[in-house]
Amino acid sequence: MTARTAPTERQKRLGHELRRMRTSAGISAEFAAGLLGVDRGAVSAMESGTRAITAERLRTLACNCEVTDEQYIAGLTEMAQPVGRRWWDRYRGQLPQGFLDIAELETHSTRMRGAYSVHMPGLLQTSDHALAVFRMVIPALPEHEVALRLALRVERQQVLDGENGRDFVAIVHEAALRMQFGGRTVLRAQLNHLLNRSEQDNVTVLVLPFDAGGFPGAGQTVLYAEGPTTQLDTVQVDNSHGPDFLHTERQLAKYRAHFDLMEKMALSPRDSRDFIHTVANQL
Repeated sequence: MTARTAPTERQKRLGHELRRMRTSAGISAEFAAGLLGVDRGAVSAMESGTRAITAERLRTLACNCEVTDEQYIAGLTEMAQPVGRRWWDRYRGQLPQGFLDIAELETHSTRMRGAYSVHMPGLLQTSDHALAVFRMVIPALPEHEVALRLALRVERQQVLDGENGRDFVAIVHEAALRMQFGGRTVLRAQLNHLLNRSEQDNVTVLVLPFDAGGFPGAGQTVLYAEGPTTQLDTVQVDNSHGPDFLHTERQLAKYRAHFDLMEKMALSPRDSRDFIHTVANQL
């Protein structure tokens, strides 16, 4: 087992789950080290995500912690599997780590729900729209980084395509439909692209019109990525400093309730398409 540095968000999440499993069972790090045949420092490294854990050791720990949820254990075991170079690794060292963590989160999700108040969903943006957004960043990004961010975004969108395309529900506020990033022509093309994408069986676009009134979490861009079991779901929140990843039981319950309410408040898929057509025609 080799040491690792700069863990990804997924590696840190696995470490968090290992520590939660151990502490919930009242097992000390020293005792866990004895169970796994490693030293105390190795347990700390595993729980921080900087050192790998084998599937055998993971199951040994789960057994001694009296964890019986096989779906949860299988999910952790899958997270612990060694992986080779992933497509987003090409951007490592060139773009902020958080961008790559989002790509990894989307790739390993089983289903996603997103809420968008001002920006179009990144997974449903046209290249021109995305470029306009990237060029609004302050301080201004150098053109080579703009190109890298665009390339990453285009590759991320492939998670919705093919036989294994992820199910994605995008709740888009009317404000986002009317924000003219790049001007009227770019927005019109973006709205038409949104309509085309919404025709996919695995993509649902729901519009939350101004008339719906206030809603929870107004102003945030939030992605709820479902894992193999509810315990392994993740919430990703956009902020000016970069993405935040949330996964405590209370946080997950809060954002599930947010999304459930917003889906009830939003227009139906059919009415949402009609609404988007109306906004596009007004341009």
